[in-house]
Amino acid sequence: MNLLHRSLKVLPVLLLTVWVSAAGAQPKTTGGIVTDEKGMSLYVWDNDLTVPGKSVCTGPCTLTWMPMLAQKDAKAFGDYTLLVREDGQPQWTHKGRPLYRFANDKQPGDQKGDGARGMWHLVKP
Repeated sequence: MNLLHRSLKVLPVLLLTVWVSAAGAQPKTTGGIVTDEKGMSLYVWDNDLTVPGKSVCTGPCTLTWMPMLAQKDAKAFGDYTLLVREDGQPQWTHKGRPLYRFANDKQPGDQKGDGARGMWHLVKP
């Protein structure tokens, strides 16, 4: 078996591992803001208000603003609900607004995306 053939067999496992690690726990309140399971700040985007119940951050947008994905069997609770993205993956929302992580936030407590372009905002409970 050549190297390419072996690599192609491993690829689905790697992709599944990445998806599972990205689609983790529920959002929570940490220090007066909403965070993911690792304490990373979560944000909402004003442009998502134009289409209720839908995330309009797709394609290149998700490289900087990563959707907070949920597990397929996740259940809504309190102010947190789920929407289904165009690719079929569930995404957490807060009061109906899709939640995102910011790529430039490198450690818990970072809030570098707050106010970005005047349209990205920290989520507060």
